[in-house]
Amino acid sequence: MLGIDRQAARYTWTAAAILLLLAAVYLIRTTLFVFIVALLFAYLLTPLVNFLDRFLPASRTRTPALIVAYLIVIGAVVFAGVALGSRIVDQAQSLIEKLDVTGKAGAPAPIVGEPTVVDRVLGGIQSQIRQHSADIVAFLPKAGLKALSIAGDLIWVVIVPILSFFFLKDGRVMREKILGLMDEGPRRDLVEDVVKDMNVLLAQYMRALLVLSLFTLVFFSFYLSVTRVPYALLLAAIAAILEFIPMIGPFTAAVIILLVAGFSGYEHLLFILIFLGVYRLFQDYVLSPRLLSEGMELHPLLVMFGVFAGGELGGIPGSFLSVPILAMARILYLRLEKAHKAAELSRMSE
Repeated sequence: MLGIDRQAARYTWTAAAILLLLAAVYLIRTTLFVFIVALLFAYLLTPLVNFLDRFLPASRTRTPALIVAYLIVIGAVVFAGVALGSRIVDQAQSLIEKLDVTGKAGAPAPIVGEPTVVDRVLGGIQSQIRQHSADIVAFLPKAGLKALSIAGDLIWVVIVPILSFFFLKDGRVMREKILGLMDEGPRRDLVEDVVKDMNVLLAQYMRALLVLSLFTLVFFSFYLSVTRVPYALLLAAIAAILEFIPMIGPFTAAVIILLVAGFSGYEHLLFILIFLGVYRLFQDYVLSPRLLSEGMELHPLLVMFGVFAGGELGGIPGSFLSVPILAMARILYLRLEKAHKAAELSRMSE
């Protein structure tokens, strides 16, 4: 009547609805990130809960298995905190005090004798670290405050396990309810297949991250302790935590280890660099392929793009979520392509 094309109006309203949805997601991004972290934490606990559920007395719900699993996890965290936490804190405090003292004392005396090329390079690195130690000391409190601001309030430490509990308890029911909103047919089958693939993907991804982090903690603490690198346990713990951030995390951990070792006067930085390179090759080409299926494989350039783009959009949370989001987008694309080909074959056969 008014000369407005109905199809063009439909596309316009669809585009407007998508933009509004994206704006709403951006506004509640913090809450969404907390729920996503809770969901990923639930995937970490799922194997343990399933294992316990098979041995505990039969029950209509998995609540007894969940309670036992949470008690085991809490006990493990407390044990690790008592066994390792105090030593890590002591080493961190010692490092901060040494940075402070060195920053006030100034640069050390030059090396006696004719230095080699390697000595000159390593000496220059160590000299730069010592000269800027005051800046490092001033940066540490700011970094701590920034980490707290990223984590939000400490209340999230309590909320995330609670949300994970409900995901584990009622996750299957919620999935059935969502799928029940769709009518039987190819679309529901497609959505169900996508959900199953993503379920396997996220479970494998979180399991892989946890195993890689534990391997990093064990290997780094062993090597750095045997070679008597200062603050070995602290550096291994930092590397294990940063393992959860793809690509950027391991690179940052390597830089921190080299900087702290150089600042502390450790002479064999080249050996540390060789160890870091060999361990990265072992992890990328031996350990990771065994932990992840082919559905998780992404081209390194795509991973780098996702990590940097995620960092620009959402900071550390964006970098952390970039790889699983890209992998889920890949699964969705492959499933849609498979469904499209099946529909074409069906039409050709008719």
